[in-house]
Amino acid sequence: MKKTLLGVRALMSVPKDNPDLVKAQYIALSRQLPMMYFILLINTLMLAGTHFTVAPRWLVVYCPMIMTLFGLVRGVEWIRTRRRVRSPAQMVMALKRTNTLAPFVAVAFTAWSLALFPYGDSYTQAHVAFYMAITVIGCIFCMMHLLPAALATTAVVNTAFVVFFASTSIITFIATALDVLLVSIAMLVILKAQYTDFTRLVNMQAQTARLSEENLQLANLDSLTGLANRRQFFSRLDTLLPHAGEQDTRLAVGLIDLDGFKPVNDLYGHSVGDRLLYQVGQRLTEMLDQGVHLSRLGGDEFGLIITQALDDEQLRAFGEKLCTRMREPFVLVDIPIQISASLGIATFPDQASSATQAYEYADYALYQSKRHRPGTACLFSAAHRQQLNRQGLTEQALRRADLDREFHMVFQPIVDVRSERTVAFEALARWESPELGNVPPSDFIPIAERIGMVNRLTLPLLTKALDTAASWPAGMRLSFNLSTHDCGSEEAAQQIVELIKSSRFDPTCLDLEITETAAIQDLPQAQRAISRLRELGCGISLDDFGTGYSSLSQIHALSLTKLKVDRSFVTGIQLNPASLKIVKSLIALCQDMQLECIVEGVETAAELSTLKTLGCTWAQGYLFSKPMRPNAIGAWLEAEQLARVQAI
Repeated sequence: MKKTLLGVRALMSVPKDNPDLVKAQYIALSRQLPMMYFILLINTLMLAGTHFTVAPRWLVVYCPMIMTLFGLVRGVEWIRTRRRVRSPAQMVMALKRTNTLAPFVAVAFTAWSLALFPYGDSYTQAHVAFYMAITVIGCIFCMMHLLPAALATTAVVNTAFVVFFASTSIITFIATALDVLLVSIAMLVILKAQYTDFTRLVNMQAQTARLSEENLQLANLDSLTGLANRRQFFSRLDTLLPHAGEQDTRLAVGLIDLDGFKPVNDLYGHSVGDRLLYQVGQRLTEMLDQGVHLSRLGGDEFGLIITQALDDEQLRAFGEKLCTRMREPFVLVDIPIQISASLGIATFPDQASSATQAYEYADYALYQSKRHRPGTACLFSAAHRQQLNRQGLTEQALRRADLDREFHMVFQPIVDVRSERTVAFEALARWESPELGNVPPSDFIPIAERIGMVNRLTLPLLTKALDTAASWPAGMRLSFNLSTHDCGSEEAAQQIVELIKSSRFDPTCLDLEITETAAIQDLPQAQRAISRLRELGCGISLDDFGTGYSSLSQIHALSLTKLKVDRSFVTGIQLNPASLKIVKSLIALCQDMQLECIVEGVETAAELSTLKTLGCTWAQGYLFSKPMRPNAIGAWLEAEQLARVQAI
């Protein structure tokens, strides 16, 4: 019994604990109740008109006037709700008011219409019956989305109708009362089923909306750090940038890349790496205010959108403060882990003019930071834009270049410092573009690697180098640089092997130089490529040793024959104790591993003298010679031979 009473109470009340259903009911009623009042008032005025000459004035004039005024007020009120934004509490209050008024309105109109029944002939009496039956049906269907009001109206009107007309002695009215009773029962069943379906539909729509919102949130959040992800970053940037343009305000985009994250990930494992990324996100969040939007773009890269961008000096100070904070240790394992972060910043609208440009410029500034001053902030400038424009022109010219005609080789001597005799030449690529003039290798090689063209350069340039070296004296070695793609691709390695086999140059006098990056990116593939080249008798040199992340175990696994010490350790070595210790250690390492050691970038006699005292045997640099054209090599070797003869 108690459950039944609770069910009836729930059925007859406004579902205030279901705001989605309340909203749906409110919207439906705001469309339907004005129509209900219109029908009710028109029918009421028509009934009053048919009884105007036979019924008292208070029934056909005053009562209809009061009912019309009430109906107009309520109808206009519901029409006005369409133009207003209502709170959930206001909607609940409006539905409760309708529930409360419904039975009283039903009683008033029912009592008025039955009061007219004694007046007039059988036609006017039939009009009263028709008025009550048809009007209540219209009202019920207009209130069908608010079940308590519809049920109350049905109960009042139809109960009064059936009881009143069934009690008359007129058989027609008795039959009509029975018909209305049957129709009322059917209407109640249909009304209840329709309301149940309406409620279920609203709840399903609400659940679908919540799931959609959750999916949208998941699609825009990084699951590891809880920050906005790459998708939300660009969506937010596309929204904020036009707004900044309209408000004539400055906006900045920052890209953060962690320095030293990969070694931590490799050493401690991915679980520690994930925890480190989470703590990085937390630290960044703590130090940023509400005007800065933070996202994780992927890997160890984070993005910033600074909506209240300051002037350049303030942005640099902000960037340096962020980088300084990121150098503080993270406590994840038994010992603190220390990394750093590089930051690139680009501003809108003074530098970038679109979201794409802002991101690309920030990325370029980040590249400059990592290349020149890792762990610091770099603000994109007009000079950077000029460099970027030149790189774009270089890329387009490189794509259109005639490789055989525009590219040539120059050769720099590698000297045995003990005998002062040239023992090898390093082949270096040069590009004379008809559009851009002489383009330095430092400009075109990174671009060729980035756009995937470097492998197209290797074979024609190696062909030219081998053809030149074929005419050199017996035993003279040739050193040639391979790209990351050459070592990382089985097909590229096979093409190089076939080219060397078909050349006139002795493979045992060929040294192929690879970088640390090429070696460690895909160590197994690099081992396979080097093994095939070593089978031909070629030497393998590791270029720019000491500037990357190679470990001794990786060096041992590559079957190297030579190491090349990077020029950054050589410049001013006689004045720099740190560089002196590094080069001394590298030379000793080569001696212990029975590897030849070549020192690059020797430019002064003082540097050479210091290197000799450290045990250096082979060196190259401007002190000996700048790179020379192929036709100058003969004269160089002859002059060297003549100098030795004269010395004797």
